Order: sequence, then structure tokens, then C-alpha cells
Amino acid sequence: MNIEISEVANLPSRFGNFKVKAFKEACRDGCKEHLVIYKENFEKIPIVRIHSECLTGDAIGSLKCDCRDQLEFALKLAEQTNGMVIYLRQEGRNIGLLNKINAYALQDQGLNTIEANHQLGFEADQRTYEVVPYILNHFNIQKIKLLTNNPHKIASLNDIEVVERVPIIMDSNQHNEDYLSVKKDEMGHLF
Repeated sequence: MNIEISEVANLPSRFGNFKVKAFKEACRDGCKEHLVIYKENFEKIPIVRIHSECLTGDAIGSLKCDCRDQLEFALKLAEQTNGMVIYLRQEGRNIGLLNKINAYALQDQGLNTIEANHQLGFEADQRTYEVVPYILNHFNIQKIKLLTNNPHKIASLNDIEVVERVPIIMDSNQHNEDYLSVKKDEMGHLF
């Protein structure tokens, strides 16, 4: 992999005092810059959250998903357990912001999240995780407790031993109940 790695910087936040490092991945579609937020002294087998970018949820607080709640939970847990959050730049299940908003518009017309992606010519979930083992190896991490409900993330982590899956369960609201049901019933997410 062709990856450029930043220096380490301090990142004081409302969730705790972290270290932060960026990984710039050269891709055939350009490049993606991922972020790793972590505590300096990892546990021997740290809790790791692999979180895919969700501008509408993470930054704006959209109620159509549970992304912001999951990210905030993961950052709090990383602070408490000397863990790590790997923030991957793959907006909208890796279809990009413009297509994500088009998918939102289709959802407003009654399609579910999978149907909307298919209508736009995409798979239900186009995210990839091949950079994650590279990042974990950079930190000399071979075993993790993975904070996820997504079995695809677990299966995609070649060369990294997932010794435990830690569920990340957020309360639903009237705007994301159907979305969460689709993730569970049609995408196989574990709850």
C-alpha cells in the first residue's frame, strides 16, 4: 500500500485527551485521508472502533442514522479503556456525499437505505477495510476487541485477530428506526 503517515499530535477533546495521527492512502480514485484517535498507552488488546465517515451524522447530528451516537460512544470508551478509533474517510457507505444526499432524497420518497443505493447503481455497502490492518500493524497491534455490530468488518480484518466483538447499541428514534431495522434484518448487523 502507498500510504503517507503524519506526525503524532495532541488532540484534547470533550471526550478526553488523545493522540492523533493521519494516514493518507493513495487510491485509484485519488486519495483518502484517514484519522486515528488513540490513547498513548494502549491496553495489551485494545478496544478499537472502525468508524466510517458520516458528515451528516457525525458533524451535523442527523437523526436519520446512529453514526454520531456511535462515534461519541466510541471516543468515550477509548478514553476510559486506552482504546482507539480509526476514522475512515468513506462517506455514505463509500458512495460519497453527493450520492448519499441523493440516496437520502430517495429515502424521503419511501425507499429504504439499501433500495436507495441500488436505485443509484451502488451496492448496499461499498465500504472497504483493507487499510485497517496496515494501520493496526503500524501501531504493532495484532489482537483487538472490535467495537462493532457489522460482521463484514470482522471478516475483513485479515492478519488481525479479533478476540472479542464488543456490541455498540444506540437508542433508536422515530427518524432512524427503519434504517436500524434494515441494517439488522437485511444487512446482517448484530445487535
